[in-house]
Amino acid sequence: MSNFVFYDFETSSSNKYWGQIIQIGAVLTNDNLDELDRFDARCRLSPGIIPEAMALIVNKTSPSMLKKSNLSHYEMIRQFVETLKRWGKATYIGFNSIEFDEEFLRCTLFQTLEYPYITSTNGNTRGDILSLARAANLYYPNTLKNSVNEKGNDVYKLDQMAPLNGIEHGDAHSAIGDVIATIGIAKIISKKAPNVWKASMLTMDKNQSLELIKKELLFCTNEYFYGRSRPYVQTFICQHPQYQWPLCFDLRHDPSPYLKMPIKELTAAMKKQPKFIRTVRHNKHPVIMNPSYGNQFDEYKLIGTKKLEERAKMIKNNEAFAEKVSSVKRSEIDEKEQTKSQEDLYNEESIYAKFTSTEDNKIMPEFHSVDWDKKLQVISKFKDERLQYFGKKLLYMEKPEILTKPDFNLIHKDISKKLLSTNNENWNTIPRTYSEIDTLRAKFEKENQPEKLKILDDINAYVEDLEKYYSSA
Repeated sequence: MSNFVFYDFETSSSNKYWGQIIQIGAVLTNDNLDELDRFDARCRLSPGIIPEAMALIVNKTSPSMLKKSNLSHYEMIRQFVETLKRWGKATYIGFNSIEFDEEFLRCTLFQTLEYPYITSTNGNTRGDILSLARAANLYYPNTLKNSVNEKGNDVYKLDQMAPLNGIEHGDAHSAIGDVIATIGIAKIISKKAPNVWKASMLTMDKNQSLELIKKELLFCTNEYFYGRSRPYVQTFICQHPQYQWPLCFDLRHDPSPYLKMPIKELTAAMKKQPKFIRTVRHNKHPVIMNPSYGNQFDEYKLIGTKKLEERAKMIKNNEAFAEKVSSVKRSEIDEKEQTKSQEDLYNEESIYAKFTSTEDNKIMPEFHSVDWDKKLQVISKFKDERLQYFGKKLLYMEKPEILTKPDFNLIHKDISKKLLSTNNENWNTIPRTYSEIDTLRAKFEKENQPEKLKILDDINAYVEDLEKYYSSA
């Protein structure tokens, strides 16, 4: 087994394209989850970054704390990347990391001229303890203790789960504190729900995950929505023609009527509830269990293993049905393409618009290795205009004196225009932040929370300084 890298970020915003990582915590463990090494760093806010006030309140971070950090954002990211390279091949894992931290990391690496997909290439794999925790409690009830919300659903928030499960979490919402708590949750799952833990090891690589789903006659997996985990015994039909995700048949339904339907009728049936075709996102660390786990749940237990297997064989042996399902999905794609907005993406939002070329990927290490006064020459070698833009933006943030006057003015005015905008933009703006501060101030005054009011004053002063600086652009 490979080592694990447990990691967590605290960020200036929930927006992966426009926010900034302000704190990184990471712990390297062996496959027994024993700590081997750790990385813990905090950085300054970059020029032009406006934090969301609530994000800093949650992180218990004020702009004055961030200003005092000896690392710039770029320097912290470089140190982190070099640490990961030194740690070598590993499985990257966090708490809600696939939906949040990994996405933030990819966008950050893209914008700091580093290959973005380091957690899932070169032999690295990835997983998520949040989805494991939900699966563990579904198949092995009471593996983890949870608080319950007003709707009667278990709450899967790390700061609430850790103390309930005897995990020391005094530093909740600091990156390293959350990493230690995540490792604690992982240890409980591996001991109390070992079959879930073992199953999860088989789906951390998307190719291995896909093969498993295709190969099994039927399998049990779970989805989480409306506050609950729900089990599904399924069999593979075909892959989504665009995203390549496995489309699977939920075997609580009798497939016979669907197999005979003409395309038009099948299209209409696939839009209705309950869904008989479900998507398993094989690249998002699904937990694929033995179909016998379905017997724990009445709707599958009543049908019985024999009948479920018969239904699975009917699907597997019907290539025409797979082709019809694929055809319906292709029509959906065409429909979406016709209604898709033709607005141009900003460079910051374009990571998934197209991959960077092999040639440009080879130039990236040179950018980081040369002295600052030589970086402009390296930037000019990039064919991808997005990378040229990011390179110059990095110079603007780190060594603005190196930029030519026209380049500096262009970036400075662009940032100014974005920050001072009164429109409802994709990014955080100065007017929006003032509005958020006013709303939160009223809330915290009512709740008598002086510490939070102090952070708000700090954020307000920081934003006022930014406003003065960029208003003169």
